[in-house]
Amino acid sequence: MSDTPKNDQPEQSNDAWEDAAQEEGLSGKASDQVFKPLQDNAQRAAANELDIIMDIPVRLSVELGRTRITIKQLLDLAQGSVVELDGLAGEPMDILINGYLIAQGEVVVLDDKYGIRITEIVTPAERVQKLNR
Repeated sequence: MSDTPKNDQPEQSNDAWEDAAQEEGLSGKASDQVFKPLQDNAQRAAANELDIIMDIPVRLSVELGRTRITIKQLLDLAQGSVVELDGLAGEPMDILINGYLIAQGEVVVLDDKYGIRITEIVTPAERVQKLNR
């Protein structure tokens, strides 16, 4: 008897892969037919990942301007009160996605509804600068 331990399980070969390939209707070696190039799989995976997020809703809002008021001024507000904002008339409006500035635009009217025409996409550096104001 030899000193090497024996494995009681039968040795598996690539025959299982070939059998599976034949069941799928593939001819030739399974390793040649079943596995596709990684680049194709990576491109498909990237497309699938984008498809997953395409239907996620986000909130788009347009900001006319901001101001700071005291609690006393807040409590004094009534119907007809006017609150002065820091935005100037004719100045581009901020377009926010989920509260993050992404663009600027101008107000337009379409079929008795307000809309926004995008005039500039904000770069990441400009986003940071706007946050610090």
